[in-house]
Amino acid sequence: MAKLSVDVAGVTLKNPIIPASGVFGYGREYEELFPLSKLGGIATKGTTGQPRPGNPAPRIAETPSGMLNSVGLQNPGIDAFLEKELPNLLTKDTVILANIAGSTIEECVSIAQKLDATDVHMIELNISCPNVKQGGAAFGVHCDSAEAITAAVRKATTKPLIVKLSPNVTSITDIAKAVESAGADAVSLINTVLGMRINIETKRPILRNNVGGMSGPAVFPLAVRMVWQTAQAVSIPVIGMGGVASGADAIEMMMAGASAVQVGAAIFTDPLAPVHIIEEMDAWLDAHGVDDVRQIIGTVQPWS
Repeated sequence: MAKLSVDVAGVTLKNPIIPASGVFGYGREYEELFPLSKLGGIATKGTTGQPRPGNPAPRIAETPSGMLNSVGLQNPGIDAFLEKELPNLLTKDTVILANIAGSTIEECVSIAQKLDATDVHMIELNISCPNVKQGGAAFGVHCDSAEAITAAVRKATTKPLIVKLSPNVTSITDIAKAVESAGADAVSLINTVLGMRINIETKRPILRNNVGGMSGPAVFPLAVRMVWQTAQAVSIPVIGMGGVASGADAIEMMMAGASAVQVGAAIFTDPLAPVHIIEEMDAWLDAHGVDDVRQIIGTVQPWS
């Protein structure tokens, strides 16, 4: 067996595979299928300062080779997370990435301060949320706002800080460099790509929110490209995600420059997808004589 452990921002993961935020809840349902200790880590459901009911239904729709969602960060809020979910997660012998989000910088700072007093391993800051003080544009679509929220959260916690980047930007590498300069310890990408479907009989959008985030195999080439570009642009670790559905996909993402890989939509079609991906990666490494998964990170050889 190859060595599968990887290091991200000073934290050691037993393997590179992490269920992405929003698809795995807090792991309780999946623990009925496999031990959570098999995972390299778990990115928790996005947590906000106060409970959120999420967007009205319908808020999930199937697309060719993927899905759209506009769940709207439904979650019980940071206090309920700290009381009911985090203590249980910290017993599972895996790295916990607390994904946080907010509509203001102050909200994100407050959440980070509360998490700083816990034993959570890492914080993943979702900057795809609308900045309500700046007309509703997402924090992550402009370098200055991405840098500002990262710097503020960085000051609020000593935990390793991962910033999750949106692909709905002109240049994701510029955003990555901005959050790196503001103190991010790592970046994760890509978040979902904005999309839309229409019911041609009713002339209504299929999602009640009109638009939603697209994920699944269709976005994988976009994600690989952005991970590759970002890994070359920053000196901090990159966590890759977006359409990963197999061990081969995860290997490809790491060759593009990812130090670890998150798995999202694939879990909806195969709840055991993260475990299967770990097994498939291990088999590929053995078959190719690679004794340490870290040896493949960033090994893609672009054509000149």
